Amino acid sequence: MGPRRNDAPDTSGGEAAGGAPAGTGENAPAGAGRRRTFRRVCSAALLAVALTGGAVAFGAARDDGRAAPAAASAAAVDPGALAGGDPDAAVTALQAHLRAQPKDHDGWATLALAYVEQARTKGDPARYPQAEAALKRSLALSPGNDEALAGRAALAAARHDFKGALADADRALKHNPYDERALCSRIDALVELGRYSEAERAADTADARKPGTPVFTRYAYVHELRGDVTTARRVLRQALAGATSPGDIAYVATQLGQLAWNQGDYKDALTYYARALAADDTYLPALEGRARAQAASGRRAAAVEGLEAVVARAPLPGPLVALGELYEARGAAGDQAKARAQYTLVRAWIALARANGVDADLDTALAAADHGDKAAALRAARAEWARRHTVHTADALAWALHVNGHDEEALRHAREATATGYRNTSFLYHRGVVELATGHTKEGRASLAAALKLNPGFSPLGAAEARKALEAAK
Repeated sequence: MGPRRNDAPDTSGGEAAGGAPAGTGENAPAGAGRRRTFRRVCSAALLAVALTGGAVAFGAARDDGRAAPAAASAAAVDPGALAGGDPDAAVTALQAHLRAQPKDHDGWATLALAYVEQARTKGDPARYPQAEAALKRSLALSPGNDEALAGRAALAAARHDFKGALADADRALKHNPYDERALCSRIDALVELGRYSEAERAADTADARKPGTPVFTRYAYVHELRGDVTTARRVLRQALAGATSPGDIAYVATQLGQLAWNQGDYKDALTYYARALAADDTYLPALEGRARAQAASGRRAAAVEGLEAVVARAPLPGPLVALGELYEARGAAGDQAKARAQYTLVRAWIALARANGVDADLDTALAAADHGDKAAALRAARAEWARRHTVHTADALAWALHVNGHDEEALRHAREATATGYRNTSFLYHRGVVELATGHTKEGRASLAAALKLNPGFSPLGAAEARKALEAAK
């Protein structure tokens, strides 16, 4: 999932590297990194198919339980679809392979990762139980195999069980210290648990053992969380210069776009998103990022159109909230109803996620504080804070406390959220509002001014509220 480089309200629940979890899709520097790793493992699976002699029998049942074609050839496994990171095609190909080779434990682990990727790209957490079942099958066939353990780490991270993700990543690394997915999952888990110094050391270790795009993007995010934007930008630019596949280019360019957007540099952000979409015009994180940058640049119509297309494909909390706020800010006839519909979808997604084993407390806290049940937001924020102390959970708790009238308690957490130096406009905005509410007028004005200077278009509604609060505090 992740982590998120995006400065806009993050309702994803993750924060790892723009959040990109190790290779298969959970949170942050997540998106494209997961796609890239996914393609790699699928390519490995394809290679494994080829090495078995070429012919692949098809049969048994489909994923949906319906009867599948009786037989086909290896040509039915579409290398182009796998190389393009199409999770649907990959799942179909892997299911077919496993019908012929049901004892291929690597194949089951790869299928699990494909399910995780499907869940991420489609916003459908119902795939997680299928991933879990595939991983159990892999481990039953080959107990302790590092592919399945690394896959289990990815699945745990996708469900926001970051302690579990860390434990499984460590188990995988005991078997194979150079397992890239496990190395990356370990960084992501430490980031999501707020153990930033350990995450930095883990990034150094991963860089020494398995340098490459997945590690570079996480290395950059760890530095960004420390406020070291210069290093983050340099590393990402180097990664982009070395990227050759469309997936890697789209992923890294999007990370650079998000970093630029977070610094209020919308021109650079749009340039990087354009580069990402030139490599892969279906890449959702780039489409979402472009829409946010368009909104911040005053191109609201294009932003609305872009986000409508994104949520039509993947109705995830982050873009749903962003679209709802754009409707509210536009204020045209019917827009309020449209906005409420987006927030209703967020609640539906959270319910679905929970039903499939996902800890959605951070998503709930972020979305409900501004667009739902404020008491529920605070309960969720407290629950998440009890599990992990990160800059994102500190900010979510601070804001949930504020909207429930507990400003004195909120102040400590608002300051914790900005303590690492992470340049996040939403955090500064929340801190400024809480400071004003607790009588720290000078500090509050400074925080709000810093937020609006850093990224004046960080949120269609939040930016307007920040300006209003700053003006009132003069």
